[in-house]
Amino acid sequence: EFWKLRIKSLPHKTEVLYRIMVSMMLLNQVTTTSPRRDISLLLREHSCRSRRIRRNPCFVSSEFSACFHTRNVPLQRRKFAAMLKYSSHSASFVEADEKALIAPFFPIYYNDVYEVNLPPGHRFPIGKYREVRISLQSKIEALSQDEQSRVDCDFRISPLATVEQLITTHDEHYVQRYLNGKMTELENRNIGFPWSLQHVNRTLSSVGGTVAAALSAWEKYCKRHELIQKKKHNRQGSFEDTTHLCWSAHVAGGTHHAFKDYGEGFCIFSDIAVAANVLLQKYPAPALIQQSNNHTQKNQLSTPAIRRILIIDLDVHQGNGNAVLFQGEERVKTFSMQCKANYFSKKEQSDLDIELPVGCRDETYLSTLRFWLKNIENYPFDEDGRSDEVKSNTQKKPFDIIFFQAGVDIHKDDRLGRLSISTGGISRRNQIVFEFVHRMKSPLVICMGGGYPRDEWDPILKAHTNVYWEAHQFLSSLSKER
Repeated sequence: EFWKLRIKSLPHKTEVLYRIMVSMMLLNQVTTTSPRRDISLLLREHSCRSRRIRRNPCFVSSEFSACFHTRNVPLQRRKFAAMLKYSSHSASFVEADEKALIAPFFPIYYNDVYEVNLPPGHRFPIGKYREVRISLQSKIEALSQDEQSRVDCDFRISPLATVEQLITTHDEHYVQRYLNGKMTELENRNIGFPWSLQHVNRTLSSVGGTVAAALSAWEKYCKRHELIQKKKHNRQGSFEDTTHLCWSAHVAGGTHHAFKDYGEGFCIFSDIAVAANVLLQKYPAPALIQQSNNHTQKNQLSTPAIRRILIIDLDVHQGNGNAVLFQGEERVKTFSMQCKANYFSKKEQSDLDIELPVGCRDETYLSTLRFWLKNIENYPFDEDGRSDEVKSNTQKKPFDIIFFQAGVDIHKDDRLGRLSISTGGISRRNQIVFEFVHRMKSPLVICMGGGYPRDEWDPILKAHTNVYWEAHQFLSSLSKER
């Protein structure tokens, strides 16, 4: 069904669809004991169509036949996958890719496959992640095919973060001690979780999913940017207007209380900080140059790179870990709006900290958020004395990518929050953020953040689910307008 939506307008769509179907069969059903038999049975079962496929030079070649004449099945699969990737760059697939680039991009990562058995009565609601993901997935799948096709959205299992990614942000000794179970009892108590191998995988996936979400959003943005440069669609505007609609989400993460060498408040590593640092490391901005007539330098400046990142943290608690991790880092700006009477450790200094009174209700909260986002939008970040020509090439927008820590513990029914925001108020908060991001023309990464149900889980689960659902519907509305 996923591929049918993308190839329905192509010529020879039956052959293309069947190529993909057979590819999936071969990759999943070839065994180590009898590869030739499996291949022959598959092709015999679909002999009529397979004969048509065999006439396609993009799919069948001597290399394709030879790669299965060995018992080395992992090698067979790698070769076959490489050939499939090559064949996917045929003219018809390029055409499909270009059409797909117009639709807003919104992959959703989830890590509830990594189960953790917490002690009975533990106060952390570990079950909410699966409940939210299932609810969200069912809502999106219930949409008509036309509605689903408006947004390029799929669900992906969060990968595990690597040590190399973690140490971009955290102390290597701390990382190794946690991974190998060498944390002290006091450290584990301060974090809030007992150490276990189960929890190591969940922690790594919590970080890895956000890293993957950030990379997928930025790489899709770069691909669209490259297409604009190549096809020169700037004059038409259709591609340029949608370049920034590369959003992604993680139904987990938002662990903003982790510091360089210790954790607290159910946070071991800061997923947003790690993702931001991985982006900065992998896509560094070129050295800013002075005004020049050199054509090569102008082209270099037009290449997408990460110059500045914004973290919008709307959890009820301050993003104290991220505030400290990015102190002195001019490329990352932290904005945290929290309850002024809900600090469980020392208050830190974000780039922008806004405190709200206990019991704050919808109108106060929303007007405060609008005011400060407008201030961020209008702030002259790039007035640093450089020439107007250089600014026009490099400073087209203040933020290259934005992270949204979308905690819902501001909800009036939250067990640990001390604000009184309604479900509708949180939905309006989400809309304000999405509109701000759209005006900034930046890719967006959404992370889950806090939400702690009382006896009745439904209000918190609904508020969490709405964050992702409303993001999907916001993108869908933009796609429908075009």
